[in-house]
Amino acid sequence: MALSTTPDSGPPSRPSPPDTTSGGPRMTPRLYGTLLVLCGALFLDGLDVSMVGVALPSIQTDLGLSNSALQWIVSGYVLGYGGLLLLGGRAADLLGRRRVFLWAIGVFAFASLLGGLVDDPNLLIGTRFIKGVAAAFTAPAGLSIITTTFHEGPARNRALSFYTACGASGFSMGLILGGLLTEAGWRWTFLLPAPIALVILIAGIKLIPRHRTERPSGAGYDLGGAATSTAALLLLVYAVVQAPNVGWASARTLGSFALVAALIAAFVAIERRVAHPLVRLGILRNRTLVRANLGALAVTGSYIGFQFIGTLYVQVVLGWSPLEMALAFLPAGLIVAFGGPRTGALVNRFGTAPVVAGGFVAFLAAYLLFLRIGGEARYFSVILPTMLLLGAGFALAFPTLNIQATSGVADEEQGLASGLVQTAFQIGGAIALAGVTAILASDAPALGHVPDSFYPAIGLVSGIAVFGLVIAAIGVLSRRGRHRGTAVGDQAAPDYRQVELERIGRRAA
Repeated sequence: MALSTTPDSGPPSRPSPPDTTSGGPRMTPRLYGTLLVLCGALFLDGLDVSMVGVALPSIQTDLGLSNSALQWIVSGYVLGYGGLLLLGGRAADLLGRRRVFLWAIGVFAFASLLGGLVDDPNLLIGTRFIKGVAAAFTAPAGLSIITTTFHEGPARNRALSFYTACGASGFSMGLILGGLLTEAGWRWTFLLPAPIALVILIAGIKLIPRHRTERPSGAGYDLGGAATSTAALLLLVYAVVQAPNVGWASARTLGSFALVAALIAAFVAIERRVAHPLVRLGILRNRTLVRANLGALAVTGSYIGFQFIGTLYVQVVLGWSPLEMALAFLPAGLIVAFGGPRTGALVNRFGTAPVVAGGFVAFLAAYLLFLRIGGEARYFSVILPTMLLLGAGFALAFPTLNIQATSGVADEEQGLASGLVQTAFQIGGAIALAGVTAILASDAPALGHVPDSFYPAIGLVSGIAVFGLVIAAIGVLSRRGRHRGTAVGDQAAPDYRQVELERIGRRAA
C-alpha cells in the first residue's frame, strides 16, 4: 500500500483504507457536521480578531489609550495564544482532541461575555489574554481532528482548504460586523462571539464523535518540558511586545531574552532525556515542517504588522468611519473566502512550495504598492489593488502552509505539528507588531497627514515578506533537486513515510 508523498515532491498519492471511497472516510452527515463545527471555531477566531481590529481606534478614543497601550488589546490575545499553543497541541494528543476542543470553546465563550462587560482597560486586556489561551487549545485540537480524520493527499487538502477558507470568511465577515457594531458601541464587538461560541459548543457536544484518548499506552506527562516551553514562549512574546516601551537595548529586554534562551536550553535538555517528551525533537528533522513554520512566521508577521498600519492610515489619516474601513478591506477577505477552498487543487497539481512562493510574491507586491499612500484617499489606484493582492497572497499561502506543516507526520503527532505551526503564526505576528509599533511611536499620524514613520514600517513588513519568499524559494529548489535525483531537499520526509508505512502495516496485521 503506497503512502502519500509530501506535497513538495509533487502531486501526492494516498493510502486507500477499506472504508473509503476517495482517499478518506465516507462523508456521512455526521462527518459533515463535525467538519462544520471545526470550521465554525476557526470562523469565530477570524471574526473575533477582525472585529476587534476594526474597533481599535474607537477603543483608543473611549479609554484614552496610547498607541503602545492600544497594541495590548491585540498583543494580550497573541500572548495567550502564542505562549500556550505548543502545550495546547500536545494536550490534544494526550488528553483527547474532542475533550480539549470543547472545554476551550466553553472558556472562549465565557471570556467573550466578560470582555464586553468590563470597564477597566487592564481587565479588558486580561479577557483578551484568556481568549488567546482558549484559542491556543481549540486551534491545534481542531486542526489535528481534521488531519487525523482525512488521509494525507487530496482529501485532506480539500478539507484543510475549506477549513482555512472558513477562517478567512470569518475575518471578512468580522470587518463588516465590526464596522456596524462599532458604530453602535465597540463593546458589541466583544459580546457577539459569546453566543456564537455557545452554539459551537452545543453542536460540538452532539456531533464530534467520541474516541479513545489519543494518549499512547504507557506515556507519561512531560511536566518539566511543559513548564519550560510555556514559560519560554510566554516570556518571549511578552518581551517582544514590551520592547517598544522599555527599549530594545534596555536591561529589562536583554535580560528577558537571556532568560528565554536559558529556558529554551533547559527545555531541549529535558526533551533529550525524558521518556515521553512534550516535543519529540526528531520531528524537526522534517525540513518541510521547518520551512512551513518559518513561512508561517513570515505570513502573519507581515500581514498583522500591515493591518495595524492600514487601520491607522484609513481611520486616522483619511478619517474614514469603521464601516468605511471595513468595506475598503473587504475585497481581501472575499478573495480568501472564495479562493481558499480552491487552493487544495493547486497543491495537488504543483506541490506546496510553488504555491507558497506565489503567495509571498503577492504579499510583497501589495506592501510595495502601499508605499504610494498619501494624505488624500487613492482607493482605486492604491488601496483596492493592495487589498486584492493581499487576498491572493493569503489565499495561496495560509492554507498551503497548514497542509505543508502536517504532511508526513504520524497521527499521534498531528497535534504537536499543528501546535508548532500555529505557534509560528502567532509568534510571527507578535514580533512584527512590536516592531511596527516601535517605528510608529516616533511620529503619530493625524488627519490628512501621513507621518514619515509609516514608510519604514511598511518597509519592515516588506522585508518580512522577502524572508518568507526566500524560504519558499528554497523549497522550490529542493523539489527540483529531488526530481533531478540529487541529494538536495527534505531528507526527513522519507523517514516519516517509512514510519507511517510501518504503522499502517502493524494496524493491518
